[in-house]
Amino acid sequence: MKTLTAMTAVLILGLAGPVAAQAPAQGAPATDTPVLAGATVAPDCGNLYAMAGRAFCVSAPLASVGALAEAYIEHFKGAGWLPATGEANRVVLVRRRGAGGCDGLQMVAFYDTTRPAGPEALGYLGFATIPGNVCTTPAPVAQ
Repeated sequence: MKTLTAMTAVLILGLAGPVAAQAPAQGAPATDTPVLAGATVAPDCGNLYAMAGRAFCVSAPLASVGALAEAYIEHFKGAGWLPATGEANRVVLVRRRGAGGCDGLQMVAFYDTTRPAGPEALGYLGFATIPGNVCTTPAPVAQ
Protein backbone atom coordinates (compact mmCIF):
# COMPACT_ATOMS: atom_id res chain seq x y z
CA MET A 1 0.00 0.00 0.00
CA LYS A 2 3.02 2.28 0.22
CA THR A 3 2.89 2.55 -3.56
CA LEU A 4 -0.58 4.07 -3.40
CA THR A 5 0.50 6.46 -0.70
CA ALA A 6 3.40 7.62 -2.88
CA MET A 7 1.08 7.86 -5.88
CA THR A 8 -1.35 9.97 -3.88
CA ALA A 9 1.45 12.32 -2.82
CA VAL A 10 2.66 12.70 -6.39
CA LEU A 11 -0.82 13.29 -7.77
CA ILE A 12 -2.09 15.65 -5.11
CA LEU A 13 1.02 17.44 -3.95
CA GLY A 14 3.09 17.23 -7.13
CA LEU A 15 6.11 16.19 -5.05
CA ALA A 16 7.99 14.63 -7.94
CA GLY A 17 6.57 16.76 -10.71
CA PRO A 18 4.17 15.37 -13.28
CA VAL A 19 4.00 11.61 -13.52
CA ALA A 20 3.46 10.35 -17.05
CA ALA A 21 0.96 7.53 -17.15
CA GLN A 22 2.23 4.19 -18.28
CA ALA A 23 -0.09 2.86 -20.90
CA PRO A 24 -1.44 -0.57 -20.03
CA ALA A 25 0.23 -3.55 -21.66
CA GLN A 26 -1.59 -4.56 -24.82
CA GLY A 27 -4.42 -6.26 -23.00
CA ALA A 28 -8.07 -5.35 -23.09
CA PRO A 29 -10.12 -2.84 -21.14
CA ALA A 30 -11.29 -4.37 -17.88
CA THR A 31 -14.94 -3.70 -18.68
CA ASP A 32 -16.23 -5.71 -15.72
CA THR A 33 -14.73 -3.11 -13.37
CA PRO A 34 -17.50 -1.52 -11.31
CA VAL A 35 -18.00 2.21 -10.94
CA LEU A 36 -17.44 2.79 -7.23
CA ALA A 37 -18.84 5.70 -5.24
CA GLY A 38 -17.02 8.91 -6.12
CA ALA A 39 -16.04 7.73 -9.59
CA THR A 40 -17.51 8.75 -12.94
CA VAL A 41 -17.13 6.65 -16.08
CA ALA A 42 -14.67 8.29 -18.49
CA PRO A 43 -15.01 6.36 -21.78
CA ASP A 44 -12.44 8.56 -23.51
CA CYS A 45 -9.98 8.30 -20.58
CA GLY A 46 -9.61 12.07 -20.75
CA ASN A 47 -8.18 11.72 -24.26
CA LEU A 48 -4.84 11.16 -22.55
CA TYR A 49 -1.95 8.77 -23.18
CA ALA A 50 -3.82 6.82 -25.90
CA MET A 51 -5.77 4.99 -23.19
CA ALA A 52 -9.21 5.16 -24.86
CA GLY A 53 -10.12 1.72 -26.13
CA ARG A 54 -7.19 0.14 -24.27
CA ALA A 55 -8.45 0.68 -20.72
CA PHE A 56 -11.70 1.14 -18.85
CA CYS A 57 -11.37 4.52 -17.14
CA VAL A 58 -13.07 6.41 -14.37
CA SER A 59 -12.46 9.98 -13.26
CA ALA A 60 -12.61 11.78 -9.93
CA PRO A 61 -11.19 14.99 -8.48
CA LEU A 62 -7.45 14.65 -7.84
CA ALA A 63 -8.03 15.18 -4.14
CA SER A 64 -9.96 11.89 -3.99
CA VAL A 65 -8.09 9.74 -6.53
CA GLY A 66 -5.83 8.15 -3.91
CA ALA A 67 -8.75 7.10 -1.70
CA LEU A 68 -10.63 5.89 -4.77
CA ALA A 69 -7.63 3.79 -5.84
CA GLU A 70 -7.51 2.25 -2.37
CA ALA A 71 -11.25 1.49 -2.58
CA TYR A 72 -10.72 -0.25 -5.93
CA ILE A 73 -7.88 -2.33 -4.51
CA GLU A 74 -10.12 -3.39 -1.62
CA HIS A 75 -12.90 -4.25 -4.08
CA PHE A 76 -10.57 -6.39 -6.18
CA LYS A 77 -9.11 -8.09 -3.10
CA GLY A 78 -12.67 -9.09 -2.19
CA ALA A 79 -12.97 -10.67 -5.65
CA GLY A 80 -9.83 -12.77 -5.16
CA TRP A 81 -7.24 -10.43 -6.70
CA LEU A 82 -3.97 -9.78 -4.87
CA PRO A 83 -1.76 -6.71 -5.31
CA ALA A 84 1.49 -8.10 -6.74
CA THR A 85 3.60 -5.09 -7.64
CA GLY A 86 3.35 -1.40 -8.20
CA GLU A 87 5.04 1.83 -9.05
CA ALA A 88 4.28 5.50 -8.43
CA ASN A 89 1.13 5.41 -10.54
CA ARG A 90 0.48 1.73 -11.35
CA VAL A 91 -0.64 -1.33 -9.41
CA VAL A 92 -0.65 -4.86 -10.85
CA LEU A 93 -3.06 -7.37 -9.35
CA VAL A 94 -3.04 -11.13 -9.94
CA ARG A 95 -5.58 -13.89 -9.42
CA ARG A 96 -4.83 -17.61 -9.65
CA ARG A 97 -6.68 -19.56 -12.32
CA GLY A 98 -8.32 -22.84 -11.38
CA ALA A 99 -6.38 -24.69 -14.09
CA GLY A 100 -3.06 -23.09 -13.11
CA GLY A 101 -1.38 -19.83 -13.94
CA CYS A 102 -2.62 -16.35 -13.16
CA ASP A 103 -4.72 -13.61 -14.68
CA GLY A 104 -3.39 -10.09 -14.42
CA LEU A 105 -5.11 -6.73 -14.05
CA GLN A 106 -3.48 -3.35 -13.86
CA MET A 107 -4.70 -0.04 -12.53
CA VAL A 108 -2.94 3.16 -13.58
CA ALA A 109 -3.52 6.63 -12.17
CA PHE A 110 -2.98 9.66 -14.38
CA TYR A 111 -4.03 13.23 -15.01
CA ASP A 112 -3.61 15.93 -17.63
CA THR A 113 -0.17 17.39 -16.93
CA THR A 114 -0.86 20.31 -19.28
CA ARG A 115 -3.44 21.68 -16.84
CA PRO A 116 -3.10 22.91 -13.27
CA ALA A 117 -3.14 19.99 -10.84
CA GLY A 118 -5.36 21.48 -8.12
CA PRO A 119 -7.51 19.30 -5.87
CA GLU A 120 -10.58 19.79 -8.09
CA ALA A 121 -8.78 18.94 -11.35
CA LEU A 122 -9.77 15.61 -12.84
CA GLY A 123 -7.65 12.58 -12.17
CA TYR A 124 -8.20 9.21 -13.81
CA LEU A 125 -7.88 5.54 -13.00
CA GLY A 126 -7.50 3.20 -15.95
CA PHE A 127 -8.04 -0.55 -15.71
CA ALA A 128 -6.86 -3.13 -18.24
CA THR A 129 -6.23 -6.84 -18.29
CA ILE A 130 -2.72 -8.13 -18.86
CA PRO A 131 -2.66 -10.72 -21.63
CA GLY A 132 -1.41 -14.24 -21.06
CA ASN A 133 -0.30 -15.95 -17.91
CA VAL A 134 1.30 -13.40 -15.60
CA CYS A 135 2.63 -16.18 -13.34
CA THR A 136 4.94 -17.74 -15.91
CA THR A 137 7.50 -18.91 -13.37
CA PRO A 138 6.07 -21.86 -11.46
CA ALA A 139 6.36 -21.76 -7.70
CA PRO A 140 8.89 -24.21 -6.23
CA VAL A 141 7.35 -27.46 -5.07
CA ALA A 142 8.03 -28.44 -1.46
CA GLN A 143 9.68 -31.85 -1.20
